[in-house]
Amino acid sequence: MPEPMLLAYLTNQYGRASDTFVRQEVRQLRNRGHTVQTFSIRRPEPEHSVSDEVREEQAHTEYVLEAGPLRLALAFVACTIRHPGRVARALARAWRTAAPGVKGMLWQAFYVFEAAQLARRIEVLRVEHVHNHIGMNSASVCMLAAVLADVSWSMTVHGPHDFVEPLRWALPEKMQAAAFTVFVAEFGRSQGMWLTPTSLWPKLHVVRCGLDETFRSRAPTPIPAAPRLLFVGRLSPEKGVLLLIEATAKLRREGVRAELVMIGDGPSRGELERAVSNQGLGDAVTLLGWCDSERVRQELMTSRALVLPSFAEGLPIVLLEALALHRPVISTYVAGIPELVEPGKSGFLVAPGSVEELAAAMRSVIEARPDELAALGQRGAARVADRHDAAESARQL
Repeated sequence: MPEPMLLAYLTNQYGRASDTFVRQEVRQLRNRGHTVQTFSIRRPEPEHSVSDEVREEQAHTEYVLEAGPLRLALAFVACTIRHPGRVARALARAWRTAAPGVKGMLWQAFYVFEAAQLARRIEVLRVEHVHNHIGMNSASVCMLAAVLADVSWSMTVHGPHDFVEPLRWALPEKMQAAAFTVFVAEFGRSQGMWLTPTSLWPKLHVVRCGLDETFRSRAPTPIPAAPRLLFVGRLSPEKGVLLLIEATAKLRREGVRAELVMIGDGPSRGELERAVSNQGLGDAVTLLGWCDSERVRQELMTSRALVLPSFAEGLPIVLLEALALHRPVISTYVAGIPELVEPGKSGFLVAPGSVEELAAAMRSVIEARPDELAALGQRGAARVADRHDAAESARQL
Protein backbone atom coordinates (compact mmCIF):
# COMPACT_ATOMS: atom_id res chain seq x y z
CA MET A 1 0.00 0.00 0.00
CA PRO A 2 1.40 3.47 -0.87
CA GLU A 3 2.26 5.95 1.85
CA PRO A 4 -0.78 7.86 3.19
CA MET A 5 -1.30 11.22 1.50
CA LEU A 6 -3.02 14.43 2.44
CA LEU A 7 -5.59 14.90 -0.33
CA ALA A 8 -8.18 17.50 -1.22
CA TYR A 9 -11.37 16.69 -3.11
CA LEU A 10 -13.29 19.33 -5.04
CA THR A 11 -16.69 19.35 -6.74
CA ASN A 12 -19.08 22.08 -7.80
CA GLN A 13 -21.69 21.09 -5.21
CA TYR A 14 -20.73 18.47 -2.64
CA GLY A 15 -23.02 16.95 -0.09
CA ARG A 16 -25.94 16.33 -2.43
CA ALA A 17 -28.26 13.35 -2.08
CA SER A 18 -27.02 12.15 -5.47
CA ASP A 19 -23.30 12.30 -4.56
CA THR A 20 -23.25 8.67 -3.42
CA PHE A 21 -20.27 7.71 -5.57
CA VAL A 22 -18.10 10.65 -4.49
CA ARG A 23 -18.93 10.15 -0.79
CA GLN A 24 -18.11 6.48 -1.12
CA GLU A 25 -14.83 7.19 -2.89
CA VAL A 26 -13.80 9.66 -0.19
CA ARG A 27 -14.71 7.15 2.52
CA GLN A 28 -12.73 4.36 0.87
CA LEU A 29 -9.65 6.57 0.48
CA ARG A 30 -9.88 7.46 4.16
CA ASN A 31 -10.16 3.76 4.98
CA ARG A 32 -6.85 3.29 3.16
CA GLY A 33 -5.20 5.74 5.53
CA HIS A 34 -5.31 8.91 3.44
CA THR A 35 -6.50 12.22 4.87
CA VAL A 36 -9.13 13.74 2.58
CA GLN A 37 -10.41 17.30 3.00
CA THR A 38 -13.50 17.94 0.90
CA PHE A 39 -14.11 21.28 -0.80
CA SER A 40 -17.03 22.49 -2.87
CA ILE A 41 -17.60 25.64 -4.88
CA ARG A 42 -21.09 26.13 -3.50
CA ARG A 43 -23.38 24.55 -0.92
CA PRO A 44 -26.19 22.27 -2.19
CA GLU A 45 -29.84 23.24 -1.82
CA PRO A 46 -31.46 22.32 1.53
CA GLU A 47 -33.55 19.50 0.02
CA HIS A 48 -30.36 17.49 -0.47
CA SER A 49 -29.81 17.16 3.30
CA VAL A 50 -31.62 13.84 3.40
CA SER A 51 -29.57 11.90 5.96
CA ASP A 52 -27.07 12.16 8.80
CA GLU A 53 -24.37 10.89 6.41
CA VAL A 54 -25.00 13.70 3.95
CA ARG A 55 -25.27 16.33 6.68
CA GLU A 56 -22.00 15.13 8.22
CA GLU A 57 -20.19 15.45 4.89
CA GLN A 58 -21.60 18.96 4.47
CA ALA A 59 -20.44 19.88 7.97
CA HIS A 60 -16.85 18.86 7.17
CA THR A 61 -16.75 20.41 3.69
CA GLU A 62 -15.35 23.88 3.01
CA TYR A 63 -17.47 25.92 0.58
CA VAL A 64 -15.32 28.27 -1.47
CA LEU A 65 -17.96 30.88 -2.27
CA GLU A 66 -18.96 31.17 1.38
CA ALA A 67 -15.64 32.94 1.98
CA GLY A 68 -17.32 35.97 0.41
CA PRO A 69 -16.09 38.38 -2.30
CA LEU A 70 -13.71 40.31 0.00
CA ARG A 71 -11.84 37.23 1.23
CA LEU A 72 -11.65 35.85 -2.32
CA ALA A 73 -10.10 39.12 -3.49
CA LEU A 74 -7.71 39.25 -0.55
CA ALA A 75 -6.64 35.66 -1.25
CA PHE A 76 -5.78 36.65 -4.81
CA VAL A 77 -3.84 39.73 -3.66
CA ALA A 78 -1.92 37.70 -1.10
CA CYS A 79 -1.08 35.07 -3.68
CA THR A 80 0.09 37.75 -6.11
CA ILE A 81 2.43 39.22 -3.49
CA ARG A 82 3.84 35.86 -2.36
CA HIS A 83 3.91 33.97 -5.66
CA PRO A 84 3.84 36.39 -8.61
CA GLY A 85 5.25 33.80 -10.99
CA ARG A 86 2.53 31.30 -10.16
CA VAL A 87 -0.13 33.98 -10.58
CA ALA A 88 1.28 34.87 -14.00
CA ARG A 89 1.17 31.20 -15.04
CA ALA A 90 -2.37 30.79 -13.72
CA LEU A 91 -3.58 33.90 -15.55
CA ALA A 92 -1.98 32.67 -18.76
CA ARG A 93 -3.71 29.31 -18.39
CA ALA A 94 -7.02 31.00 -17.57
CA TRP A 95 -6.67 33.07 -20.75
CA ARG A 96 -5.91 29.99 -22.90
CA THR A 97 -8.80 27.95 -21.51
CA ALA A 98 -11.49 30.63 -21.47
CA ALA A 99 -14.70 30.12 -23.41
CA PRO A 100 -15.10 32.52 -26.35
CA GLY A 101 -16.46 36.01 -25.74
CA VAL A 102 -16.55 38.54 -22.95
CA LYS A 103 -18.75 36.32 -20.77
CA GLY A 104 -16.24 33.50 -21.02
CA MET A 105 -13.42 35.78 -19.86
CA LEU A 106 -15.57 37.14 -17.03
CA TRP A 107 -16.23 33.62 -15.74
CA GLN A 108 -12.51 32.84 -15.93
CA ALA A 109 -11.86 35.89 -13.73
CA PHE A 110 -14.29 34.49 -11.15
CA TYR A 111 -12.55 31.11 -11.34
CA VAL A 112 -9.16 32.72 -10.71
CA PHE A 113 -10.41 34.38 -7.52
CA GLU A 114 -12.06 31.13 -6.37
CA ALA A 115 -8.84 29.27 -7.17
CA ALA A 116 -6.83 31.73 -5.07
CA GLN A 117 -9.02 31.00 -2.04
CA LEU A 118 -8.76 27.24 -2.63
CA ALA A 119 -4.99 27.51 -3.10
CA ARG A 120 -4.67 29.40 0.17
CA ARG A 121 -6.48 26.61 2.02
CA ILE A 122 -4.43 23.95 0.21
CA GLU A 123 -1.24 25.63 1.38
CA VAL A 124 -2.48 26.06 4.95
CA LEU A 125 -3.52 22.40 5.17
CA ARG A 126 -0.37 21.24 3.32
CA VAL A 127 -2.38 19.25 0.83
CA GLU A 128 -0.19 17.15 -1.48
CA HIS A 129 -2.66 16.49 -4.31
CA VAL A 130 -6.13 17.72 -5.24
CA HIS A 131 -8.69 15.66 -7.14
CA ASN A 132 -11.77 17.10 -8.84
CA HIS A 133 -15.04 15.45 -9.87
CA ILE A 134 -16.77 16.63 -13.07
CA GLY A 135 -14.74 18.29 -15.84
CA MET A 136 -16.54 21.62 -16.01
CA ASN A 137 -16.36 24.72 -13.80
CA SER A 138 -14.94 23.12 -10.68
CA ALA A 139 -12.22 21.49 -12.81
CA SER A 140 -11.28 24.96 -14.06
CA VAL A 141 -10.95 26.17 -10.47
CA CYS A 142 -9.01 23.04 -9.51
CA MET A 143 -6.58 23.41 -12.41
CA LEU A 144 -5.86 27.05 -11.57
CA ALA A 145 -5.62 26.40 -7.82
CA ALA A 146 -3.06 23.65 -8.46
CA VAL A 147 -0.90 26.17 -10.34
CA LEU A 148 -1.25 28.76 -7.57
CA ALA A 149 -0.49 26.26 -4.80
CA ASP A 150 2.16 24.39 -6.82
CA VAL A 151 0.62 20.93 -6.25
CA SER A 152 -0.42 18.16 -8.59
CA TRP A 153 -4.04 17.65 -9.53
CA SER A 154 -6.31 15.20 -11.32
CA MET A 155 -9.96 14.88 -12.25
CA THR A 156 -12.75 12.38 -12.81
CA VAL A 157 -14.85 13.06 -15.90
CA HIS A 158 -18.26 11.46 -15.60
CA GLY A 159 -20.32 12.68 -18.54
CA PRO A 160 -22.65 13.47 -20.10
CA HIS A 161 -22.48 17.24 -19.54
CA ASP A 162 -18.68 17.30 -19.64
CA PHE A 163 -18.85 16.10 -23.25
CA VAL A 164 -21.66 18.33 -24.50
CA GLU A 165 -19.34 21.32 -24.92
CA PRO A 166 -15.83 19.92 -24.39
CA LEU A 167 -14.07 22.84 -26.06
CA ARG A 168 -15.99 25.42 -24.05
CA TRP A 169 -14.78 23.66 -20.91
CA ALA A 170 -11.28 23.20 -22.37
CA LEU A 171 -11.30 19.48 -21.69
CA PRO A 172 -8.31 18.77 -23.97
CA GLU A 173 -6.19 21.36 -22.15
CA LYS A 174 -7.34 20.10 -18.75
CA MET A 175 -6.46 16.51 -19.63
CA GLN A 176 -3.03 17.69 -20.73
CA ALA A 177 -2.47 19.72 -17.55
CA ALA A 178 -3.74 17.09 -15.11
CA ALA A 179 -1.46 14.42 -13.67
CA PHE A 180 -4.10 11.94 -14.82
CA THR A 181 -7.76 11.87 -15.81
CA VAL A 182 -10.19 9.20 -14.65
CA PHE A 183 -13.32 8.08 -16.49
CA VAL A 184 -16.07 5.92 -15.02
CA ALA A 185 -16.50 3.78 -18.15
CA GLU A 186 -14.63 2.82 -21.29
CA PHE A 187 -17.05 4.98 -23.27
CA GLY A 188 -15.93 8.06 -21.36
CA ARG A 189 -12.27 7.28 -21.93
CA SER A 190 -12.95 6.91 -25.64
CA GLN A 191 -14.30 10.46 -25.66
CA GLY A 192 -11.15 11.63 -23.91
CA MET A 193 -9.04 9.80 -26.49
CA TRP A 194 -11.02 11.47 -29.28
CA LEU A 195 -10.25 14.90 -27.81
CA THR A 196 -6.53 14.39 -27.16
CA PRO A 197 -3.42 13.39 -29.12
CA THR A 198 -2.24 9.80 -28.74
CA SER A 199 0.68 11.00 -26.63
CA LEU A 200 -1.77 11.81 -23.81
CA TRP A 201 -3.66 8.51 -23.87
CA PRO A 202 -1.46 6.90 -21.17
CA LYS A 203 -2.76 9.60 -18.76
CA LEU A 204 -6.39 8.57 -19.35
CA HIS A 205 -7.67 5.80 -17.08
CA VAL A 206 -10.89 3.93 -16.32
CA VAL A 207 -11.71 3.52 -12.63
CA ARG A 208 -15.20 2.10 -12.41
CA CYS A 209 -17.78 3.28 -9.91
CA GLY A 210 -17.78 0.95 -6.93
CA LEU A 211 -20.19 -0.17 -4.24
CA ASP A 212 -19.31 -0.99 -0.66
CA GLU A 213 -20.78 -3.70 1.54
CA THR A 214 -23.85 -1.56 2.31
CA PHE A 215 -25.34 -2.81 -0.95
CA ARG A 216 -23.15 -5.76 -1.86
CA SER A 217 -23.69 -7.68 1.39
CA ARG A 218 -27.48 -7.53 1.31
CA ALA A 219 -29.18 -10.90 0.97
CA PRO A 220 -31.61 -10.95 -1.98
CA THR A 221 -35.26 -10.36 -1.16
CA PRO A 222 -38.16 -11.94 -3.07
CA ILE A 223 -39.41 -10.18 -6.18
CA PRO A 224 -42.75 -8.57 -5.25
CA ALA A 225 -45.94 -9.50 -7.03
CA ALA A 226 -47.05 -5.87 -7.35
CA PRO A 227 -46.43 -4.32 -10.82
CA ARG A 228 -44.13 -1.75 -9.28
CA LEU A 229 -41.20 -0.05 -11.03
CA LEU A 230 -38.75 2.47 -9.59
CA PHE A 231 -36.91 5.45 -11.06
CA VAL A 232 -34.06 7.10 -9.11
CA GLY A 233 -32.27 10.17 -10.41
CA ARG A 234 -32.38 13.84 -11.16
CA LEU A 235 -35.65 14.94 -12.73
CA SER A 236 -34.01 16.58 -15.73
CA PRO A 237 -34.37 16.35 -19.52
CA GLU A 238 -31.37 14.06 -20.10
CA LYS A 239 -32.92 11.38 -17.86
CA GLY A 240 -35.89 10.89 -20.21
CA VAL A 241 -38.36 11.14 -17.34
CA LEU A 242 -41.30 12.30 -19.49
CA LEU A 243 -40.99 9.14 -21.54
CA LEU A 244 -41.72 7.16 -18.40
CA ILE A 245 -45.07 8.92 -18.08
CA GLU A 246 -45.88 8.31 -21.75
CA ALA A 247 -44.92 4.64 -21.45
CA THR A 248 -46.99 4.19 -18.28
CA ALA A 249 -49.98 5.83 -19.99
CA LYS A 250 -49.50 3.56 -23.02
CA LEU A 251 -49.54 0.48 -20.80
CA ARG A 252 -52.71 1.66 -19.11
CA ARG A 253 -54.42 2.11 -22.51
CA GLU A 254 -53.39 -1.46 -23.31
CA GLY A 255 -54.93 -2.73 -20.08
CA VAL A 256 -51.64 -3.28 -18.25
CA ARG A 257 -51.55 -2.01 -14.67
CA ALA A 258 -48.25 -0.36 -13.78
CA GLU A 259 -47.11 1.48 -10.67
CA LEU A 260 -44.22 3.92 -10.98
CA VAL A 261 -42.36 5.40 -8.01
CA MET A 262 -39.89 8.21 -8.75
CA ILE A 263 -37.14 9.31 -6.36
CA GLY A 264 -35.37 12.57 -7.13
CA ASP A 265 -36.00 16.19 -7.98
CA GLY A 266 -34.90 18.72 -10.54
CA PRO A 267 -35.91 21.16 -13.27
CA SER A 268 -38.33 18.76 -14.99
CA ARG A 269 -40.48 18.18 -11.92
CA GLY A 270 -43.17 20.74 -12.81
CA GLU A 271 -43.51 19.43 -16.35
CA LEU A 272 -43.56 15.89 -15.01
CA GLU A 273 -46.36 16.67 -12.56
CA ARG A 274 -48.41 18.26 -15.35
CA ALA A 275 -47.89 15.21 -17.56
CA VAL A 276 -49.03 12.90 -14.75
CA SER A 277 -52.16 15.02 -14.28
CA ASN A 278 -52.91 15.30 -18.01
CA GLN A 279 -52.60 11.55 -18.48
CA GLY A 280 -54.76 10.81 -15.43
CA LEU A 281 -51.99 8.84 -13.75
CA GLY A 282 -52.23 10.32 -10.27
CA ASP A 283 -53.05 6.88 -8.87
CA ALA A 284 -50.17 5.21 -10.71
CA VAL A 285 -47.20 7.58 -10.32
CA THR A 286 -45.70 8.64 -6.98
CA LEU A 287 -43.06 11.38 -6.71
CA LEU A 288 -41.04 11.07 -3.50
CA GLY A 289 -38.40 13.78 -4.03
CA TRP A 290 -34.87 13.13 -2.80
CA CYS A 291 -34.47 10.29 -0.31
CA ASP A 292 -31.57 8.96 1.71
CA SER A 293 -29.68 5.81 0.73
CA GLU A 294 -31.60 3.56 3.11
CA ARG A 295 -34.93 4.69 1.65
CA VAL A 296 -33.58 4.07 -1.87
CA ARG A 297 -32.63 0.53 -0.82
CA GLN A 298 -36.09 -0.08 0.65
CA GLU A 299 -37.81 1.19 -2.48
CA LEU A 300 -35.58 -0.96 -4.70
CA MET A 301 -36.35 -4.07 -2.69
CA THR A 302 -40.11 -3.47 -2.96
CA SER A 303 -39.95 -2.95 -6.74
CA ARG A 304 -39.74 -5.42 -9.60
CA ALA A 305 -37.07 -3.46 -11.46
CA LEU A 306 -35.33 -0.11 -11.77
CA VAL A 307 -36.11 1.87 -14.90
CA LEU A 308 -33.83 4.64 -16.20
CA PRO A 309 -34.66 5.75 -19.79
CA SER A 310 -31.78 8.22 -20.14
CA PHE A 311 -30.88 10.12 -23.30
CA ALA A 312 -27.34 10.86 -22.03
CA GLU A 313 -25.29 9.46 -19.18
CA GLY A 314 -21.92 8.54 -17.79
CA LEU A 315 -22.53 5.37 -15.79
CA PRO A 316 -25.35 5.86 -13.24
CA ILE A 317 -24.45 4.36 -9.88
CA VAL A 318 -28.11 3.64 -9.18
CA LEU A 319 -27.92 0.91 -11.82
CA LEU A 320 -25.14 -0.71 -9.79
CA GLU A 321 -27.20 -0.39 -6.63
CA ALA A 322 -30.25 -2.02 -8.19
CA LEU A 323 -28.28 -4.93 -9.63
CA ALA A 324 -26.40 -5.43 -6.36
CA LEU A 325 -29.78 -5.84 -4.67
CA HIS A 326 -30.72 -8.49 -7.26
CA ARG A 327 -33.12 -6.26 -9.12
CA PRO A 328 -33.01 -6.22 -12.93
CA VAL A 329 -32.89 -2.88 -14.70
CA ILE A 330 -34.44 -1.26 -17.75
CA SER A 331 -32.23 1.35 -19.38
CA THR A 332 -30.92 2.57 -22.73
CA TYR A 333 -28.05 1.93 -25.14
CA VAL A 334 -26.26 5.08 -23.97
CA ALA A 335 -22.64 5.80 -22.94
CA GLY A 336 -21.32 3.34 -20.34
CA ILE A 337 -24.62 1.63 -19.60
CA PRO A 338 -24.12 -1.27 -22.08
CA GLU A 339 -20.78 -1.98 -20.35
CA LEU A 340 -22.79 -2.90 -17.24
CA VAL A 341 -26.24 -4.09 -18.31
CA GLU A 342 -26.34 -7.22 -20.46
CA PRO A 343 -29.67 -7.48 -22.30
CA GLY A 344 -31.44 -10.72 -21.50
CA LYS A 345 -28.93 -11.50 -18.75
CA SER A 346 -29.33 -8.74 -16.16
CA GLY A 347 -32.04 -6.52 -17.63
CA PHE A 348 -33.37 -4.77 -20.69
CA LEU A 349 -31.82 -2.11 -22.92
CA VAL A 350 -33.99 -0.05 -25.23
CA ALA A 351 -33.38 2.60 -27.86
CA PRO A 352 -33.19 6.04 -26.18
CA GLY A 353 -36.28 8.07 -26.98
CA SER A 354 -38.47 5.10 -27.94
CA VAL A 355 -41.71 5.04 -25.95
CA GLU A 356 -42.69 1.82 -27.71
CA GLU A 357 -39.55 -0.07 -26.69
CA LEU A 358 -39.65 1.36 -23.19
CA ALA A 359 -43.29 0.37 -22.69
CA ALA A 360 -42.57 -3.11 -24.06
CA ALA A 361 -39.70 -3.60 -21.61
CA MET A 362 -41.82 -2.35 -18.72
CA ARG A 363 -44.57 -4.74 -19.77
CA SER A 364 -42.09 -7.63 -19.90
CA VAL A 365 -41.01 -6.91 -16.32
CA ILE A 366 -44.57 -6.54 -15.06
CA GLU A 367 -45.70 -9.80 -16.68
CA ALA A 368 -42.58 -11.86 -15.93
CA ARG A 369 -42.59 -14.59 -13.31
CA PRO A 370 -40.73 -13.67 -10.10
CA ASP A 371 -38.18 -16.44 -10.66
CA GLU A 372 -37.37 -15.03 -14.12
CA LEU A 373 -36.68 -11.59 -12.68
CA ALA A 374 -34.74 -13.11 -9.79
CA ALA A 375 -32.44 -14.87 -12.28
CA LEU A 376 -31.78 -11.57 -14.08
CA GLY A 377 -31.04 -9.88 -10.77
CA GLN A 378 -28.71 -12.66 -9.67
CA ARG A 379 -26.60 -12.39 -12.81
CA GLY A 380 -26.53 -8.61 -12.47
CA ALA A 381 -25.39 -8.86 -8.84
CA ALA A 382 -22.56 -11.19 -9.88
CA ARG A 383 -21.39 -8.73 -12.53
CA VAL A 384 -21.39 -5.84 -10.05
CA ALA A 385 -19.49 -7.91 -7.49
CA ASP A 386 -16.89 -8.78 -10.11
CA ARG A 387 -16.34 -5.34 -11.62
CA HIS A 388 -17.54 -2.67 -9.17
CA ASP A 389 -15.98 -3.12 -5.74
CA ALA A 390 -15.49 0.24 -4.03
CA ALA A 391 -12.36 -0.81 -2.14
CA GLU A 392 -10.72 -2.04 -5.35
CA SER A 393 -11.66 1.17 -7.19
CA ALA A 394 -10.05 3.21 -4.39
CA ARG A 395 -6.91 1.07 -4.63
CA GLN A 396 -6.71 1.72 -8.38
CA LEU A 397 -7.22 5.45 -7.85
